[in-house]
Amino acid sequence: MLSVSRGLRAAFAPPRYLAAPLSGIDLSTSGVKAVRLAENAHGFVLAKYAEARLPVGAFTDGEIMDRNAVAAALAAAAKEAGISSGNAALPESKSYLFETAVPGMKKQEWRTAIEQRIDELIPLPPQETSFDVVGTGQDGAGNTLVAGIGFARRIVASTLDAFDAAGVEVRALEGETFAMARALLPHGDESTALIIDVGKTTTKMAIVARRIPRFATTISIGGHALTLAVQKHFGVTESEARKVKAERGIVHAPGNDDYLAAMLSTVSAIRDEILTRLDYWQGKAAFQGSHERVSHAILAGGNASVRGLPEYLEGSLKIPVTTGDVFTNLASRNVWIPSLDYTESLAYATAIGLALRDCVGSYA
Repeated sequence: MLSVSRGLRAAFAPPRYLAAPLSGIDLSTSGVKAVRLAENAHGFVLAKYAEARLPVGAFTDGEIMDRNAVAAALAAAAKEAGISSGNAALPESKSYLFETAVPGMKKQEWRTAIEQRIDELIPLPPQETSFDVVGTGQDGAGNTLVAGIGFARRIVASTLDAFDAAGVEVRALEGETFAMARALLPHGDESTALIIDVGKTTTKMAIVARRIPRFATTISIGGHALTLAVQKHFGVTESEARKVKAERGIVHAPGNDDYLAAMLSTVSAIRDEILTRLDYWQGKAAFQGSHERVSHAILAGGNASVRGLPEYLEGSLKIPVTTGDVFTNLASRNVWIPSLDYTESLAYATAIGLALRDCVGSYA
């Protein structure tokens, strides 16, 4: 078992006596997002949230390029959110998901079996690999089916080093797709869903079954490409372009044809990448029967709120597409009102999922 403070733990919440104070910190290309939850008589509520921007190039393609800048942003966000320790995410673009069958009923037995053939499952030298697994069922031969995730040790070490420099204790590390699923899908959800996280420079997609990621990838096109399309079309500043994008989205309107064509040239590239991977999964699920077909899609991320995006994707993916609710597993909105605006909250899915990791039964 990897240690609580210095390792990768992909699936299970820690015992309550080990739990961090319901805090999550998400590091991405655009910056750091931190949240702290609190528990009251009605459930969990958002106690504090904070964001610290990063200079261009400080964190690129899942790699920390400027340790000092990243550490400063981590420290600033943690201080504003009142966090001294919490759970942190490792980037999807640097992860390797795998599924296999192993003997035994205990996690240590699964890990031992996987260690003996880790090079078959993760394309990294075994001595340079950190991984963890979660059980997903049993096969016909009595083996345990597991889903796992692996990272290069240097990615783990680099992340921990930046947090150490920021003076923030890391209680647990996990893949960001695990955290997103925990935030966006209701506790106990049994469905197979597609999560689409539209960020600034990338779009992440993850197919999750019973809230456990089974497939994930990062597409190198994000919402900023839409902003640039608006800038080019109207000849406006980036700030003005973001406002136009928010107001017009990709909705048909009179006199909107040229603008819409400019936007759709970028959105269609994202759609095509998603559709290719979804079609593969749906076909494999139908042919092999080893997985359920994806039944619906959920949008999250800082650019998920573009008007008309759910309807546009739904028309191509042929499954229901909705914009997510990162407060799904918090107390009912009948008893509290989030201080975080809904549109802005979509960028906090990973951070909130990380904070929810401390809740008992987060994967039950």
